[in-house]
Amino acid sequence: MSSSTIRTGAARGPALLLLALGLLLALTACGPSGTTTGAAAASSSRAPDAVEPLPVEPVPQLPATTTSVDGRQVTVTSAERIIPLNGSLSELVFSLGLGPKVVARDVSTTFQQATALPVITQAHDVSAEGVLSLRPTVVLADRSTGPAEAIAQIRAAGVPLLVLDDAKRLADVGPRIDTVAAALGVPDAGRQLKERTEQRINEARAAAPAAARHPKVAFLYLRGSASVYLLGGPASGAGSLIEAVGGQDAGTAAGLTGDFTPLTSEALVKAAPDAILVMSKGLDSVGGVDGLLKLPGVAQTPAGLDRRIVSIEDGQLLSYGPRTPQVLREIAAQLYPADAK
Repeated sequence: MSSSTIRTGAARGPALLLLALGLLLALTACGPSGTTTGAAAASSSRAPDAVEPLPVEPVPQLPATTTSVDGRQVTVTSAERIIPLNGSLSELVFSLGLGPKVVARDVSTTFQQATALPVITQAHDVSAEGVLSLRPTVVLADRSTGPAEAIAQIRAAGVPLLVLDDAKRLADVGPRIDTVAAALGVPDAGRQLKERTEQRINEARAAAPAAARHPKVAFLYLRGSASVYLLGGPASGAGSLIEAVGGQDAGTAAGLTGDFTPLTSEALVKAAPDAILVMSKGLDSVGGVDGLLKLPGVAQTPAGLDRRIVSIEDGQLLSYGPRTPQVLREIAAQLYPADAK
């Protein structure tokens, strides 16, 4: 799952459009008396925004038939021109070693190997005309991909289009790899990538410090230019990551339901997070850590008082794919800076 999948019940339409805000650099920030916040420390140590493909490019064995989550049987006869319609799926295809066969990207696909590809989304809405103009032999999407009319138009043109379930938990990573690899005719590569990814996830979880108590971490979705400030609940997608590094999702602990709720001082004070998790461009959009502390209730929380902010790249945080182990390590390093090695 990527930032393009974030929606809230009260603002699904507007939130989707707002996700196309320009890509900005994350600001560094310093805490009181020169103390560096987790977000600032990460800005200088974060790994390059790139994926790690399998060492050998696999040769697709096609045709292959896979069941789409909308119940359709999708048969892929060629993987020569692949279009994944979000950053999470692009990351997966490139990690399988099939990057040379990808012919387009959406705006949430920002890793280095894909930046030269043409963009076929408009404000995260898929352009069916843009997709079809590139003559894809297979298109990958998930439930968050839209609009529905564009998906229908691509299918009506005879292009195999596979829809996957949205990924919101660590348990979704392996099955997602299996499904994409099977659809593209490279199941052996899928098994290799799944094994590598799950091993690295386990290593990242084991490396997280054993805290005396589980810090409560609130996931905030921020788009300052549009005044969109949301507090994540149990279905936000961040809870599984927070729990994997020994934390507790503050929104869930506060009794929130669903994915996101508008941020209010009452909701945040009730959640009482020890740390706040954000996407880096969202943090930048509110003016960095100093700007974040001006939002309702933030400065009154333990996280605000300690300036304990965890910032992760937008395209990586909720991708639930091959780079998730890296995400877990970054969250742990910023959440427990005294224990970071």
